[in-house]
Amino acid sequence: MENLDSPLVVSQDMESQERFGKDEILAEVKKQLLLAGPLVSVNFLLFALQLTSVMFVGHLGNLALSGASIATSFASVTGFSLLRGMASALDTFCGQSYGAKQYHMLGVYLQTALIVLLSATVPLALIWANATSILLFFGQDPEISAEAGRYARFMLPSIFGFAIQECHIRFLQAQNNVVPMMVISGFTTLLHILVCWILVFKSGLGNKGAALANAFSYWTNAVILTLYVRISRSCKKTWTGYSMEAVYCIPKFLRLSIPSAVMLSLEVWSFEMMVLLSGLLPNPKLETSVLAISLNTCSTIYMIPLGLSAAVSTRSSNELGAERPRAAFLAVCVTMVMVMVMSEGIVVGMVMISGRKIWGYLYSEDEQVVKYVGQMFLLIAASHFVDGIQSVLTGVARGCGWQKMGAVVNLGAYHLIGIPSSIILAFVCHLGGKGLWTGIIVALTVQASCLAILTLRTKWEEEATKAVNRATNSWVQCYHEVKR
Repeated sequence: MENLDSPLVVSQDMESQERFGKDEILAEVKKQLLLAGPLVSVNFLLFALQLTSVMFVGHLGNLALSGASIATSFASVTGFSLLRGMASALDTFCGQSYGAKQYHMLGVYLQTALIVLLSATVPLALIWANATSILLFFGQDPEISAEAGRYARFMLPSIFGFAIQECHIRFLQAQNNVVPMMVISGFTTLLHILVCWILVFKSGLGNKGAALANAFSYWTNAVILTLYVRISRSCKKTWTGYSMEAVYCIPKFLRLSIPSAVMLSLEVWSFEMMVLLSGLLPNPKLETSVLAISLNTCSTIYMIPLGLSAAVSTRSSNELGAERPRAAFLAVCVTMVMVMVMSEGIVVGMVMISGRKIWGYLYSEDEQVVKYVGQMFLLIAASHFVDGIQSVLTGVARGCGWQKMGAVVNLGAYHLIGIPSSIILAFVCHLGGKGLWTGIIVALTVQASCLAILTLRTKWEEEATKAVNRATNSWVQCYHEVKR
């Protein structure tokens, strides 16, 4: 190889005991930036839909903010996280099929995902319709539960548009076709700000208007993405029309989408559970409002490593499908360096700490809320470094098809270690919301450590062989499996 003085070394495969050349590294960095830049933008823009709605509602008072926050958390736990997790199976199927040049299978998998996810939205919508009763069953404040239930019912149309949107995003991402997504998401977000302002302050709907604005924006994004895929020349090879092949691939898709949903949901549920648990603390309106603001802030900054996570998922799955294991490993190394140096280092932490005393005013005019938010920011800054590392390693897991293993790791890290730690620190040690967040820091550390060990022990040649077999296992094999 050229430039043997490069610091990155392949040590996983006995046949590849050689260093990466500088040209290889720079080429991979360029590919990652061209992919991750638009994906970070898309993540920011789509997350801004919920963030904007909560900001508008926050100026209607603490009860309205608490109700919207609980409803948003409830929707994430019982709907959005499950659908996003199920759609993430496309990271593996579409990414590896694209690398293997099985282009028509991307369209087949997209249709399969739409069938599965839209079917799943029906029972999830019924859960949303009964949000008030469910929240009361879990001991939430009656006044906040009633407000959250009304907000959730007005959000019902969102779940169908969200499912369609997620499937098309994964489909385009696997092809490295990300700039159109950024443009479409930008248009949707700008329109959402206007629609949200009209429905919240001008229509008299109050916080219910924010929920309807979410539904309108998710459907707008979904429709435009759908039209783009159907008519764009860039999708000519990967979208060849509707086909019964998609039906035969449902069992194959479910075998990966279910653990994908479990893997992501176990993580998301833990974060959202902090907001739900905060409703059981003394002064629940204050604790719920502050935890919701903290979680929204953390999630906003998390969009940077999340974009890098999507990039490494796409790059690793493409290279494994193309039977280039060495290039897949290089993609992983480059992304890890990028997330630690570029987005999750000292700069981000210093910015968060410097602005901690004023950030709360974006959500509330209550001085008590603003002061408490400033205290929580110290913990958020401390947790974010580890969060960035685990997000990239999770992307590697999706790209390689390790969702079952990821689900086991997340179960242990969050629900066997993290949540119990949060409960003990918050309710036994009386640390309140700070104790809840500290428990999550423990979970993130365990998760990142386990995924790092899994990645370091990976035999990339074997992963490439598995990826090729998965990508070339066409709908014909799926059909015979169904018949058997």
